[in-house]
Amino acid sequence: MDRRTFLQTAAAGAATLALSRNSFADSSNPDLAAIHKEIEKRHDEFVERLQQWIRQPSIAAEHRGMDEGCDLTMRMLRDAGFGEVTKIPTDGQPGIFATLDAGAPRTIGLYFMYDVKQVDPAEWSSPPFEAALVDKPELGKVLIGRGAVNQKGPEASFLAALHAIRGAGRKVPVNLVFVAEGEEEIGSPHFPQIVHRPEVLAALRKCSGVYMPSAEQDRDGKVTMTLGAKGVIELELVSSGEKWGRGPQKDVHSSLKAMIDSPAWHLVEALNTLVSPDGNTPAIDGFADKARPLSPPEKKMIAEAARRLDENVAKKQFGVEHWVHDVNYQEALELLQSRPTVNIEGLVGGYTGPGGKTILPHRAVAKLDLRLVPDMKADEALAALKAHLAKRGFGDIEVNMTGGYDPNSTSADAPLIRAQAAFYRSRGIDPIVLPRSAGSWPGYVFTGDPLHLAAGHFGMGHGSGAHAPDEYYVIESKNPSVQGIDGAVLSQVEYLYELAAI
Repeated sequence: MDRRTFLQTAAAGAATLALSRNSFADSSNPDLAAIHKEIEKRHDEFVERLQQWIRQPSIAAEHRGMDEGCDLTMRMLRDAGFGEVTKIPTDGQPGIFATLDAGAPRTIGLYFMYDVKQVDPAEWSSPPFEAALVDKPELGKVLIGRGAVNQKGPEASFLAALHAIRGAGRKVPVNLVFVAEGEEEIGSPHFPQIVHRPEVLAALRKCSGVYMPSAEQDRDGKVTMTLGAKGVIELELVSSGEKWGRGPQKDVHSSLKAMIDSPAWHLVEALNTLVSPDGNTPAIDGFADKARPLSPPEKKMIAEAARRLDENVAKKQFGVEHWVHDVNYQEALELLQSRPTVNIEGLVGGYTGPGGKTILPHRAVAKLDLRLVPDMKADEALAALKAHLAKRGFGDIEVNMTGGYDPNSTSADAPLIRAQAAFYRSRGIDPIVLPRSAGSWPGYVFTGDPLHLAAGHFGMGHGSGAHAPDEYYVIESKNPSVQGIDGAVLSQVEYLYELAAI
């Protein structure tokens, strides 16, 4: 499950009221009424801009299209009204820093990512970088493409909001400080190098909080708010005959297994020590010692969420029939919110092509991700893993961390969060609130030292399929409770006004 997918797919519950297409027209604020008309007029322009963005692949894991993706994002920022747009070099892919001075009393930070996940085009019904508009009977018109909802669709909706405000002859109601990276999908290994530059830190210190545009509605229109996110470590464990000093240093005939050790079995044995026999509970020495238990208020949030969410919808969406240990739905949600995890993303070793090939592989690799809850630290978790393996005779196995970061948390009383709640409730939406997302994003750079800012996600609209085939973002919705791109743009405009006023 992706760092954002839980919010988009697990929800069902009490019906919500749609954001009326005429909500701005009914507003007593003449600025909003004018902006609403501009949004309707520019619909096709907004869709075409999103299509252009998706048609530019930007896959950090494959070093594909990253310079072009960064440059295109910077052009889009300038077109949307940012006066200062700067490429920030890192030891990996470049970041972006930009500001928009509206002469407003309050300043808000924005976090974007311009990279996307890898694709296998054979798995898609429409080419992943074609950005095709497709009619889905149960949803309406959707845009299919890699990055459609994660995260270019919501981000394009925010930029469209700035175009609409300026097109209506109005000023943005808050000043904006913008930071973006091109490595979110590989664990943000160099994002601190962007944020911790003196000029970026100085600008962010003026902000009341930082948020990432998102599509927070499920396919029935419900909204889930989160007050943080788990941290994550992504890494590879590599077992090789060369490093082990046992087994072959090149692939050999499998008949030789009778007298030669196997690096692949060595890796399997090491993996078995990391979790309980059922694979569900981390067993790394010291890994979860600092994991903070759920507080009574957090348990109350989860109990309310379990009451309002539809368990059957969640199981159908995830393609499962049971939760771990056959617990009930409330207990499953508590585990989702509170438990650190050790997950195998992939296993690679030896021959994986058609038919068989009788070899004894000299090398095997396991790709893992470890999710972290509050009070855990990524560097401490990595150290615990290495010590655990060494203590059990697996010190030869390479541990290569490719990305990751700490968890993050934000108070429900922060203006950034109160503005979200005010927006939703003023439109008849009673959002479900959870302590954190089970997925991860690098918000710790904002919430931790030295900034200590509030951080979160916001946005109407719906999409799904992040990290999966046929990822989509709804452009024109058949369900009046689910916003298409115009409603998503509208929500970004109104949220900026809420942030200015709260």
